Amino acid sequence: MPNSKQVKDYIRTIPNFPHEGIMFRDVTTLFLDARGFRMAVDQLLHPYAGQRFDKVAGLEARGFIMGGAIAHQLSTGFVPIRKKGKLPGKTIEQSYQLEYGEATMELHEDSLQPGEKVLLVDDLLATGGTAEAGIKLIEKLGAEVIGCSFIIDLPDLGGRAKLEAMGQSVHVLCEFEGD
Repeated sequence: MPNSKQVKDYIRTIPNFPHEGIMFRDVTTLFLDARGFRMAVDQLLHPYAGQRFDKVAGLEARGFIMGGAIAHQLSTGFVPIRKKGKLPGKTIEQSYQLEYGEATMELHEDSLQPGEKVLLVDDLLATGGTAEAGIKLIEKLGAEVIGCSFIIDLPDLGGRAKLEAMGQSVHVLCEFEGD
């Protein structure tokens, strides 16, 4: 009997985590299931069938899980984009605004070459701040973001519109309203 479950069916919702009023969308339950995990990897790649990527970049931390699996599937390298202070080599950095304050993402300065084509991957697209910082880091090194793939979009928070306004192609597997 074929599996009729969709990616969204594998995602657990945890109310009031990490704070009261937040509905946390937990993708670890998706990662636990071999069929669900494979489905997510395949569906994240589907719109880019036939395109060549030099690297896959993943945003910390769950983007590392998906990005590593996708890079393996494409037989290409993986580039981690991390929070400030987590990468050991020489880095470039990009700050972005949070609801209250600022955060900074970093990328090794030798991780991408000018002209390389990159797929940016993460589990969740909310306000788009982290993804925007990742795109800017990739572009600072002269590489080109060909697409941005996310498991979940929270459309009410405007991240997709922000990335599309930057000229990015955005692909998501499912949406959760009202978050």
